[in-house]
Amino acid sequence: MSLQNSAHIYGPFAALRPAAEHAAEVAAPPYDVMTTDEALDLATGKPWSFLHVSRPEIDMPKGTDVHDPAVYAKGAQNLRRMTNAGVLVQDATPSYYVYRMTSGSQKKTGIAATASIDDYLSNRVRRHELTRPDKETDRVNHMVALNAQTGPVLAVHRADPIIATIADRACQDAPMLRADVAGTSHEVWPISGSADVSKLTTIFDRMEAVYIADGHHRSAAAARVAAGRPEQGPHKRFLVVSFPDDEVTILDYNRVIRDLGGLSSVAFLTALSDRFEVNPAPAPVQPTTRGLFGMYLPGQWYRLQLRGGVPKNTPLLDRLDIELLSHHLLEPVLGIGDSRTDTRIDFVGGARGLEGLSARVDSGEMAVAFSLWPTQLQDLMAIADANQIMPPKSTWFEPKLADGLLIHVLSPINS
Repeated sequence: MSLQNSAHIYGPFAALRPAAEHAAEVAAPPYDVMTTDEALDLATGKPWSFLHVSRPEIDMPKGTDVHDPAVYAKGAQNLRRMTNAGVLVQDATPSYYVYRMTSGSQKKTGIAATASIDDYLSNRVRRHELTRPDKETDRVNHMVALNAQTGPVLAVHRADPIIATIADRACQDAPMLRADVAGTSHEVWPISGSADVSKLTTIFDRMEAVYIADGHHRSAAAARVAAGRPEQGPHKRFLVVSFPDDEVTILDYNRVIRDLGGLSSVAFLTALSDRFEVNPAPAPVQPTTRGLFGMYLPGQWYRLQLRGGVPKNTPLLDRLDIELLSHHLLEPVLGIGDSRTDTRIDFVGGARGLEGLSARVDSGEMAVAFSLWPTQLQDLMAIADANQIMPPKSTWFEPKLADGLLIHVLSPINS
């Protein structure tokens, strides 16, 4: 049986990738972390930036609808242009790839592979998040136009010493690709030896499950593309970089609220005291345990401790701090019942720091901000194992995988 067969949960693939000398020119931040104007600024004067493929509206007249079919066609044209120029080349041999991200003193080393759509549909490749159909459709249209998947899904697997040994051995050589993106070094090494490829495939196949951490819309879109192509082929798999669970950390995903629901600051603090111990804090509050929250009102941080703590028999999903904040404060005090649809709430990824919260309030844009203890990875995996769905904006992963370093081709790219 071919190691690229859809029966294997993870398998090798022949990546389309930058030629080594072009890696730094090609690599780009993920398509979904910037606006069109920001993408245009980053790509200006950089003809080989992958943003011309992932955000092709930057090469269209200003104001063009980003979902116009012509935009996706432009992305496909730009991909062909880069391939025809030899900026992108496709490996001849299916391989796994070691993908290492280094940010400061932290290193995260994962395995790039393709994951089985069949295992995704059977929930062996597990997810924890709902998706929006419009965002799925955008990725479907992009994949179909390009006949390729260009944005890897960040996945997690249980740490295994043999996988770590194979990866470490590959990293003894100089990297095949290296690029710096947004302050993070991204390095890639191929694992093409048949013994190591077979061993990795066997180890992954023995795993009960792997987990989608970041990239639910890309995964769901790949499944929709596969459903429209009943024949077997590369489209029955999707691109992932899978990291061991002992190297993945979830950052806090904080909340800012536009108003106090008609309450004065004094009345708001009084209402909170029924459910929380409320104490002014001399410095920004970074929660370090479940049930502890930081809160910022103009000019002042507070420490909020849930009265009575979290009962031990509380279901796992309800023990998440985002749910505790919702059940004990956002819903009863501020009247925010659905964080997915309520326009009074916004979300701030932990990478922006606590200063990002206070700045939103001090500017007058928001009335109050809350800092949260991050969702724990083991909780995420347990929730996915229980086939449950986490609340919106539960997790923030940093650093992000780069776009353009590894591409999964669904069918030959025509000149």
